[in-house]
Amino acid sequence: MLSILSCGASAYFVGAPLPQQTAAAQLGSRSCAIDMSIVKLGTRGSPLALAQAYETKRRLAEAFPDELGADDAVEIKVIKTTGDMVLDKALKDVGGKGLFTKELDVSLLNGDVDCCVHSMKDVPTWLVPGTILPCNLPREDTRDAWISPSGKLPQELPDGAVIGTASLRRQAQLYAINPTFKCVNFRGNVQTRLKKLEEGIVDATMLAKAGLNRMNLEEHITAVLEWDTCLPAVAQGAIGIQIREKDEKMSRYIGALNHEPTKVAVDCERAFLAALDGNCRTPIAGQAKIVDGQLRFEGLIAKVDGTTVLRTSRTGPLSDAAKMGTEAGEELKAKVGGDALAFFGEGEVLPEPKSSVTGVETDGLGGYVKGEYAMDESGKDPGFAKAQ
Repeated sequence: MLSILSCGASAYFVGAPLPQQTAAAQLGSRSCAIDMSIVKLGTRGSPLALAQAYETKRRLAEAFPDELGADDAVEIKVIKTTGDMVLDKALKDVGGKGLFTKELDVSLLNGDVDCCVHSMKDVPTWLVPGTILPCNLPREDTRDAWISPSGKLPQELPDGAVIGTASLRRQAQLYAINPTFKCVNFRGNVQTRLKKLEEGIVDATMLAKAGLNRMNLEEHITAVLEWDTCLPAVAQGAIGIQIREKDEKMSRYIGALNHEPTKVAVDCERAFLAALDGNCRTPIAGQAKIVDGQLRFEGLIAKVDGTTVLRTSRTGPLSDAAKMGTEAGEELKAKVGGDALAFFGEGEVLPEPKSSVTGVETDGLGGYVKGEYAMDESGKDPGFAKAQ
């Protein structure tokens, strides 16, 4: 359905082409609510998502102080996603990673927002037609953080320990360490999962260290897992900015923010994922980094139960990033008879143990409508440290 947006005597349909306007008319009057901002930036509403969105806003202001330096020049628009509303089921059972981006895609294509800020590991392998992702901000630490109230490492936990993770990638690598572990659904934003952990319903959990760093929550980390223990997800630790194709204004703004070393690494990793037809239903890991001017890549596929883990690696020039990722994926695909999906099989994530928020309504921000689990819905900057 098309909606009509109006301002004064003029109106237009969202999703329909705008009539020809002068540059002054496009910017509009500052008294008109719809044209208050030059850039409308879409984001999920979790504390981490907001921190990343405001970091993008700050970088835009620094890059274009005359155009985007005013506080109201870039408007943050919070968009609730299905992925943040449905927390009692594993992503693989309710539609996959696209649940974190679908509503953002619609808003972008309709013209409700000019760009969307994403955690790159949540972005589906193939973008929605009509959109591009030309920019990655400087990457944070890509490794997984291990969090256990007992202070024990994965290798030190007793048989039968319960670990909260809905990620089949993490699950497969944990089962390779100890096949008696029980991995259970454990979803929600970072703060929500830390609160569930405090309730003692699981013995340990894993989170991306990047998110903990961006929110000054490193004190919760028991250990940081190196690649040989748990290879991170494709594009973990990277922020991506998505815009509409052929949007020259946003291409100029967003292109100025791109961090080329991060973009090169992420392009390599996503090419690896694409070659394997990967998604959140498949235990796939892949990481690339620049070392001494060369791009080094490590990739992994595994059976969900951890009984088989296959690895590959590549080193080559930065200009071959996508080619390296594709060839690495094709190599592992060939090792499993050309049918990677058959190799993975059907993975199972056990239900989350009962907690104080079992059955409680979610708030669409990765939390629950209950006490300290409820998230701030104001959309204001959560005030975390600026990412470097």
